[in-house]
Amino acid sequence: MQTITLHHLLPAVFAGRTDLQSELWEQDLVLERGRLYLVEAQSGKGKSSFCSYLMGYRQDYSGQICFDSTDARQLSVREWSRLRTHSISTLFQELRLFPELTALENVLIKNQLTRHKTVAQICQWFEAMGIGDRIDTLVSRMSFGQQQRVAMIRALVQPMDFLLLDEPVSHLDDENAAAMAETMMQEVRSQGAAVVVTSIGKHMKLPYNQTIRL
Repeated sequence: MQTITLHHLLPAVFAGRTDLQSELWEQDLVLERGRLYLVEAQSGKGKSSFCSYLMGYRQDYSGQICFDSTDARQLSVREWSRLRTHSISTLFQELRLFPELTALENVLIKNQLTRHKTVAQICQWFEAMGIGDRIDTLVSRMSFGQQQRVAMIRALVQPMDFLLLDEPVSHLDDENAAAMAETMMQEVRSQGAAVVVTSIGKHMKLPYNQTIRL
């Protein structure tokens, strides 16, 4: 997949409003593979809705989302599953980890589906992100910042054209955020993928090609 095209996209909850001042809602916007995007938003502007629309978890919007030339509304359940496994990866703000499993087990569950990385490569990512000593720790016993890094590793263990990150460094200090960003960008560049980062404040320090104000 080379592009995601948004044509006059608007959450249903915003229908009828005349005071929207957005560079995304009700606009024509093309996200291109290989580029870096920062979507800045204030709380309540629809940031989480935007992420859910791109992943197909919600369709309560008007307008159109196209993956290359295919309308997202026309995708079957099987096609959405393939898209999420081979084209779009995501790190949601709420992380969606299994607290009763270890950090490594949370990553391996996805890697068993994608078969994208070896266990040795995954362990190297844990080390690079400063949580190598937490591999066998239950997620429920990790800090939220440590859990963010586990969720990032899980997001990377698949083929991808687009990587969608919702508030990826909200609980990390600058040093750990930089380590996570560097590891992520090495994998992103190796795949030629795009990165879409959403933020209501602190965000990854990356050489963004475009900043979009939601």
